Amino acid sequence: MSAVRPVPPSTTARHDALAGTAAVAVAACLFGTLGPVSRAAYDAGLTPLTFALWRAVIGTVALGLLLVLLHVRGRGPVPWRSLPPRALVALVAAGGSSLVLNLAIFSAFERTSIALALFGFYTYPAIVAAASVAIGEERLTPVRLVALAMALVGMAVVVLGGGSGAAAFDAFGFGLALLAAVMQAAYVFLGRRGFRAVPSEEATFAVVGVSAAGFLLLALVSGAGAGATLPFRDLEVLPAIAWAGIAGAGVPSLLFLVGIRSIGPTRTSIVALLEPVSGAAIAAVALGEALGPLQLAGGVLVLLAA
Repeated sequence: MSAVRPVPPSTTARHDALAGTAAVAVAACLFGTLGPVSRAAYDAGLTPLTFALWRAVIGTVALGLLLVLLHVRGRGPVPWRSLPPRALVALVAAGGSSLVLNLAIFSAFERTSIALALFGFYTYPAIVAAASVAIGEERLTPVRLVALAMALVGMAVVVLGGGSGAAAFDAFGFGLALLAAVMQAAYVFLGRRGFRAVPSEEATFAVVGVSAAGFLLLALVSGAGAGATLPFRDLEVLPAIAWAGIAGAGVPSLLFLVGIRSIGPTRTSIVALLEPVSGAAIAAVALGEALGPLQLAGGVLVLLAA
């Protein structure tokens, strides 16, 4: 009987990198649905705050059910009491950054065009790359630098090179998108190193849960609690918030964290630029917004970069 040959480490690393890249790509495509879905929720009467609240609550419930399923299958929870305080602080900070990020970007979607909001938000890969080099987390090799440049140019062409009609620019809305970019960059770094001892499923549950609690507190303090009950009074909004919570929060948030931990912050950020490409493609299919030649060319650039 021949001995089982071990898998070479380089092969294992390539498989892990491929799985991490695929996880981020799927997450980006799911996140790309949130612009149109949020607009549908606003048309039904929700505000950015109440939409973000329902998205976070449903996402938390979905992730909680996943943890229950894993527990039934024999996987015990992480011993939270034994975690170092810095890991717990990092989890709370990640939840806070997620809260600010989502409230900022969904408010930007309401105030300015989705294309311009995405353009502002997706400056975060450049922020991540610059910060990674500054703190010595990664080296910005020539190949990676070219990939980052291609992805950013492709993203800009996709979101700004389409359609007819002038985009409605709102300075405050664009500023909110930039704030969301900073918060996303912070989350990427926290997810990479801040709470590494916590499994991705439990960490995502904690982060989304913290943001849900924050949104609920904001809704109560701001007097938006009555507006948050809209889904109980108007069932037509349920599909939008259900999709936003499960396919737009729980699933992609988990996949995104898996990707951050597998392939690092810079590569994750570059692959995540598939989001505006997928968003434009979804709009073309679902809303009849045809993609122009420039947008198609920009999408190819992003895919090549990834």
